[in-house]
Amino acid sequence: MLISIVIPSFNRAEQLSRAVHSVLAQTHSDLELIVVDDGSTDATQDLLHRIKDRRLRIISQANLGVSRARNLGIGRARADLIALLDSDDLWFSRKLEEQLRFMREGGWEICQTDEQWIRQGRRVNPMQKHAKQAGWIFEPSLELCLVSPSCVMFSRSCWEAIGPFDESLLACEDYDLWLRCSLQFPIGFMPQALVQKFGGHPDQLSRKIIGLDLFRIYSLLTIERTEVLPADKRQALLNNLQTRVRRYVQGCLKRDKAEEARRIIALTSGLSWE
Repeated sequence: MLISIVIPSFNRAEQLSRAVHSVLAQTHSDLELIVVDDGSTDATQDLLHRIKDRRLRIISQANLGVSRARNLGIGRARADLIALLDSDDLWFSRKLEEQLRFMREGGWEICQTDEQWIRQGRRVNPMQKHAKQAGWIFEPSLELCLVSPSCVMFSRSCWEAIGPFDESLLACEDYDLWLRCSLQFPIGFMPQALVQKFGGHPDQLSRKIIGLDLFRIYSLLTIERTEVLPADKRQALLNNLQTRVRRYVQGCLKRDKAEEARRIIALTSGLSWE
């Protein structure tokens, strides 16, 4: 069965090489690998064009961000099953084979594997709050993103129901998408660690953007206004949003950013807090 894999990348030639070869070495070989080069100025293009594998497709765009790159790659995908991989991560060789079997046996529209975390060359254990969960995970996903892009695989029908990534969000676009997904689909979880996730390097988005809570606030506001939510889920969302708004406003006031604090208060003034 054909599986489409999408890797967005910007100026990560060395890490990208590792990611690409981990896909092309999969035991499930019926795949197409779509690499979306997000306007790289390093050796990315040279690297990609040296790889002689008919399964590799290269798409280039101006530097428009990871959400646009992922949306573009998924839009060009030919398969009914789609998997994502970040350019700085890698897969173990049986990842696709094992995950495809898991999806078929469980009838999942979306699932993810477990992962190993590598920081500065050493394996580290994630905190308990990062532990992946299975099933209907909307409420726990409000606090932080519990789906890892490099671990996830989903059907085209799932994507058509939940996509695309919100290109207006400079960060937390994955938090937003998987939160919306968890309203419509139970999410399967394989306890096998079939992905290595590398962190701690300076070009990670989470290290470059200060105040990530702002983008989670934007996401929650959009979901509250656009999704039909059961009463319990809406209340859980509002409780989480209220906590984030208070925390963000307090941070603004401590940093003499009273105008930004007033902007966020005004943005959420129409909501009914308990």
